[in-house]
Amino acid sequence: MARKYFGTDGVRGQVGKDPMTARFAFALGNAAGVYLRSHLSGQKPAVVIGRDTRRSGEMLQSALLAGLTSAGVDVWLAGILPTPAVAYVSRTYGANAGIVISASHNPFEDNGIKFFAGSGEKFPESAEEAIESHLEDEPVTVPVTELGVVKLIPQGEADYGAYCCRLSGVKDLLAGLALYVDAANGAAYKVAHEVFDKLGARVVMDANTPDGLNINDGVGATHVENLPARVAAAGCDYGIALDGDADRLIMADREKVYDGDELLYVLIKSRLAQGPLSGVVGTLMTNFGLEKRLSELSIPFVRAKVGDKYVLEALKERDWLLGAENSGHILILDKQTTGDGIVSAIEILKALVLSGKSLKTMTSDLKMLPQVLVNKRIEKGFDWQHDAGLSDAISKVKAQLGAKGRVLVRASGTEPLLRLMVECEDIALARALADKMADSIGS
Repeated sequence: MARKYFGTDGVRGQVGKDPMTARFAFALGNAAGVYLRSHLSGQKPAVVIGRDTRRSGEMLQSALLAGLTSAGVDVWLAGILPTPAVAYVSRTYGANAGIVISASHNPFEDNGIKFFAGSGEKFPESAEEAIESHLEDEPVTVPVTELGVVKLIPQGEADYGAYCCRLSGVKDLLAGLALYVDAANGAAYKVAHEVFDKLGARVVMDANTPDGLNINDGVGATHVENLPARVAAAGCDYGIALDGDADRLIMADREKVYDGDELLYVLIKSRLAQGPLSGVVGTLMTNFGLEKRLSELSIPFVRAKVGDKYVLEALKERDWLLGAENSGHILILDKQTTGDGIVSAIEILKALVLSGKSLKTMTSDLKMLPQVLVNKRIEKGFDWQHDAGLSDAISKVKAQLGAKGRVLVRASGTEPLLRLMVECEDIALARALADKMADSIGS
């Protein structure tokens, strides 16, 4: 069954337009409730709901809550909470599912709804398809005695923060380090400071004053062009940039930005110091330089589709532990069940502290190929795969690059964008070729 509403990371869209409306959120909550009740053999399900700082979050939460409780599902409201914290709370509190209201790195005009199983892992596509199959049904309202009950769990953030600190395994792990933390005016605006402070670092916070409209607005993991300069101006050693729901991580020192591929490599080197690695998962966007370096180290590497849930699926299929997207979703499956910006930062900083090396030194033997990514906005439903102008341009670019580069064109799973990527040693050429493909659309 083809999914109509669910993309690579739940349902997402512009608030007030289908499907991101209160009416749809109610229907989605009710359909999810029907699905959960049907899979629990009469047991009353309980669902944790957390959200980021967007102004639309409370509206969507209210609608979801009504849909879930009318279907006979208990709802535990966790308030503003990072996506990985909802995953953690769901599995440790014994909930049957977790729901996050967030559009991650998107602007405030957008919002989204994504689901976690009670295990803390994102719902598989089969579950999303099953929920969609109930969306056209008449909403279910169970007898009054079976309606869901709502309770608040305000301690969820504190419990998640304590968990992050315990993971370090070293008291005052970050003592002596100064960290600049860009919280994207998002869900981790409080807990990020608390965690790094408790681990002993001197913390300089930025983008930690959310107003409901400034999430990801020129800040966070998707706006890191001047992150090294901000780190230097703050007198810090490293910069940590999270996105709106804190499941992504990008880092910097005072000289350069380190993306998800480079941060994954730091973790790989740290694990190699402890013993052999079974394998690593990347995505179609993973830099070829990382793939080549892993081959030199005789470490198996596979590419999954873009989307951290696909990375997770590939890791679980092979019983591997490490994977990442270059956008900053990093999976460390013996530490967390999903991408977690704070946990990933702790693990990377721990690797640096214990090795006595810097980010620059740890990545010095990783030679990355320049990548240029152009995002082209498209109309919903645009059949880009059969666009004659684009197809011709792709063929010509591939022929020009030959074996010296790589081309990837794909539709975003979270925004109405076509992403066109060119990877080769000459960044000026890569930029020109990416622009050429973008300009060819509809020609």
